[in-house]
Amino acid sequence: MQANQWSIKIAETILEQCENGYHPKIANKWGYVAGMTLKAFDWLSDWSGIEKYHQMVKRHMDLFIHEDGIIRDYSIEEYNLDHINKGKNLYSLWNRTGEEKYEKAIQQLVSQLEGQPRTSEGGYWHKKIYPFQMWLDGVYMSSPFLAEYARSFHASEGFDEVARQILLIEEKTRNPNTGLLHHAWDESKEQRWCDKETGRSFHVWGRAMGWYSMAIVDSLEHFPVNHPKRGQIMGVFERMAHAIKNVQDQESGLWYQLMDQNGRENNYLEASGSCMLIYALAKGIRLGYLSGIEQEVVNRSYEGIHQHFVTEDEKGVHLHRICKGAGLGGAKYRDGSYDYYMSEQIVSDDLMGVAPFLLASMEMEKLAEVRNAESLEVK
Repeated sequence: MQANQWSIKIAETILEQCENGYHPKIANKWGYVAGMTLKAFDWLSDWSGIEKYHQMVKRHMDLFIHEDGIIRDYSIEEYNLDHINKGKNLYSLWNRTGEEKYEKAIQQLVSQLEGQPRTSEGGYWHKKIYPFQMWLDGVYMSSPFLAEYARSFHASEGFDEVARQILLIEEKTRNPNTGLLHHAWDESKEQRWCDKETGRSFHVWGRAMGWYSMAIVDSLEHFPVNHPKRGQIMGVFERMAHAIKNVQDQESGLWYQLMDQNGRENNYLEASGSCMLIYALAKGIRLGYLSGIEQEVVNRSYEGIHQHFVTEDEKGVHLHRICKGAGLGGAKYRDGSYDYYMSEQIVSDDLMGVAPFLLASMEMEKLAEVRNAESLEVK
């Protein structure tokens, strides 16, 4: 690999921000953004052969995994799906080192999912404090983790559970007119942020669509080819990918903060969701999950990221126009309105956007490598 490849440049920029070997935003808590960033480093190390990226993952995970397998700053009683995401890094650590503490930590997180509160049809609540609510975000946090568990421990029921979560939330959040998925669904239909007839939240948030799209490709990678729901999940992904393509901004190739409100005043092209969608679509094309989406779709998007969101200087690569965070309900109530999503802070260089940019860059480079190899075979 070349040092001027974007995946390497982004990773090196993140490493430059470390203090005494630790990144302040990854070492500070057991969090899902840190988990996504470390997973990107794990995959980059596998692909590039650069061992220091694996060491970076181990160094940061070991801050939280005690020798008895107990996870620091983690409480199972919160039943928070966000807390599962960082656990995805435990599998490669366990496989590489054989240390029992990593397996014990995996089992802790599986225990949470076994007891996770559910809707009447078995859908995971996003958090215990958000009763009867399924969020697209939560499928990314939990499903790839559980799919890898099912594969690693030969627990086939885990695949059945993953399929249930992916398919159920799609059924509950899909807008039949656009094919896009709304941010969340409230079975009780009590929340002010939901439609009282469908229970769906009012809008299609770009990053939520990104989370769900990544959940599908990252989960399918672990599924056995003969699982009875695998084809259905791929069909859902194919149908959804066309809906995503249909709302791609024609000029930039990017996607808006609210994907169901293109062109509306104050709506803006947003970096994190766009990067997530590029990653998921590119990975889907590379692995053969998508048959009707041309590579040009992601080529245009990735070029748009560089044209509209990326700058470089002596400190490395910078990514701009990132929505810092958005949610629904909560103590400081988020009502899911158009004005709410537009009110959230727009920032630069937050790992919430930079980690998906690293994932998207790596996946675009892998896809290019596959295409180059195919063209050589043809010759």
